[in-house]
Amino acid sequence: MTAADLIAGLVIAVGLVGILVPVLPGSVLVVAGVLGWAVAEGGTTAWVVLAVVVLLVGLGTVVKYAVPGRRLQVAGIPATTQWIGVLLGVVGFFVVPVVGLFLGFVLGVYLAELARVGSARAWPSTVHSLKAVGLSIVIELAAAVAATCVWVAGVVVT
Repeated sequence: MTAADLIAGLVIAVGLVGILVPVLPGSVLVVAGVLGWAVAEGGTTAWVVLAVVVLLVGLGTVVKYAVPGRRLQVAGIPATTQWIGVLLGVVGFFVVPVVGLFLGFVLGVYLAELARVGSARAWPSTVHSLKAVGLSIVIELAAAVAATCVWVAGVVVT
């Protein structure tokens, strides 16, 4: 195992954590780690591994937005609700570091739904939105783990 393998593995591991803790650009770090490894390793195998990783992460990104977005659309929850949640999540991140991101998002979605549908339906809509966000994270993580497995196979082969 070379230094490039170790550095790439560290960057990929940080990327995987970044998917679970949405402060870091997780998928981008996974691809960047494999890109750095491919440049350092060179050869056809390394570049094929990078191409497969980019394909998996790209596909995961498309699915991560399409599937939960469709579920929210079917449930009648508008995109503006999610954007208000994101906005208050960012504000919350600076007010209460790390935990504020999650609290702000939940509060933003709840307040947006409270104004839109009233108190009786605001919390169920908020829960539905949180499930969609959770599904999005799971999809992105699955794609990144698959990409990591491809990279590990590439390291073993080279």
